[in-house]
Amino acid sequence: MRKTKVTFNNEKLQYSAELMRALAHPLRLKILEFIDSHGIINVNKIYNSLNLEQSITSQHLRIMRLAGVLHAQRDGKFIRYSINYKVVSKAVKAVNRFKTESAKV
Repeated sequence: MRKTKVTFNNEKLQYSAELMRALAHPLRLKILEFIDSHGIINVNKIYNSLNLEQSITSQHLRIMRLAGVLHAQRDGKFIRYSINYKVVSKAVKAVNRFKTESAKV
């Protein structure tokens, strides 16, 4: 049996873990779907429309923003959020590739 050397880029691995963590929560997915349906939206509209507490909504938005899933733009005293589709698309492709490779094993 042949031994394969496995190496990881630690920086990319850490980022990937944060990205998957940001996308792997049901409430964050619900918030993402809501933002997707509205394009650009402020935080007040998000938590009022989804009947969430402001602090919980802000925590989830922060996790997604730090992972690069969301863009945040200050508009006066409000922060408006939009989805970074480039990052989300890469995550979807990576998950699909992993599922395909896992099915082959």
